[in-house]
Amino acid sequence: MVNLARQHFNVPKETRDNLMLGGKLARQGYDWWWHNFTGVNLETGAKKTFFVEFFIINPALSPQKVLFGQAPKTAKPSYLMVKAGSWGQDKAQIHRFFALDEVHQTSSPFIIKAKDCLVSEDQLMGSVNVSAKDAHDHPEWMSDAGQMTWNLQVNKELAFNVGFGASSLMRKLNAFEMYWHVQGLKTKYSGEVIYNGVKYQVFPDTSFGYADKNWGQDFTSPWVWLSSNCLYSTKLKRPLTNSAFDIGGGRPKIFGYGLDRCLLGGMYYEGLECDFNFSKPWLKVKTDFSFHEGEKEVFWQVRQENVSYVMETQLACPKAEMLFINYEAPDGQKRYSKLWNGGTGHGKIKLYQKKGQKLVLLDEILVDHAGCEYGEYDR
Repeated sequence: MVNLARQHFNVPKETRDNLMLGGKLARQGYDWWWHNFTGVNLETGAKKTFFVEFFIINPALSPQKVLFGQAPKTAKPSYLMVKAGSWGQDKAQIHRFFALDEVHQTSSPFIIKAKDCLVSEDQLMGSVNVSAKDAHDHPEWMSDAGQMTWNLQVNKELAFNVGFGASSLMRKLNAFEMYWHVQGLKTKYSGEVIYNGVKYQVFPDTSFGYADKNWGQDFTSPWVWLSSNCLYSTKLKRPLTNSAFDIGGGRPKIFGYGLDRCLLGGMYYEGLECDFNFSKPWLKVKTDFSFHEGEKEVFWQVRQENVSYVMETQLACPKAEMLFINYEAPDGQKRYSKLWNGGTGHGKIKLYQKKGQKLVLLDEILVDHAGCEYGEYDR
């Protein structure tokens, strides 16, 4: 008999949101806090999905001055980058940089603040502003032109805790090259965004928000991320207001050894937790996934299985609404030229329960407002 309690992943842990760049990661490491959410133009009724990220890299290398890995004669970057923007027809990623001496940081409670930019467990504030000339003249900024300000309250309702893999012991050992914690698998945002002069209101029940963090020594290739809490049950004929799913990973490395094509995944279905975490051997997780680029959309297919459940996920996202999102690695290399990143993904999920040798369909779920990502290192 499977102990279903051992499949629980909705375990919030605020301490994992703290800055993790101690020891050798202070000179060869990154830590970021990612947020995405949807707002409404009250004049037109149009919806728009935004993202905000705080990204710290190699803080001990150059606390007094911003260093870029792409700039001449610079081997490794060191800065806080505030990344903000939107997907859609007027998509943009807009970057603002701070030297680490300008950054105020605390743990328990978690706060990162630099001038008017702030992120904490319950607040998200800031501004970015890059002119077309500066975007052209400073390729090392990796930024588009644009303006955005935001002032939001944050309420994290569900978590996706990956468990022992991101525990204090595994962090102390620097076991994984890249760690992940999702404190806000389902997050309600409220407040205001002004994007290129247009005002958007963000309402909790239609923000379809998400908040997570990654940290470590390097990224992964392939890189997969899919998530949404804008879900509709074709069985119940109604929105699923207490549900969310998340899938991420690709080729995690543990003690330098690559685990090829391994994903972490979880479906929180109206209180039922279906955990597809490869680091929990008792779940006997099997995963198969693919990605391909069509003429107008990109597509993901993921099949995940554990001892009790099977989840089949098919998502697509319009290419015209996506970004090639930009990051420097801690060693100064920019490893992706095509890291697809979007927030307007759509598709469906089939969720099954195993009963003996049979699969019983629990629900077919329509997905919208999905965050989605895929990339591989440049050859």
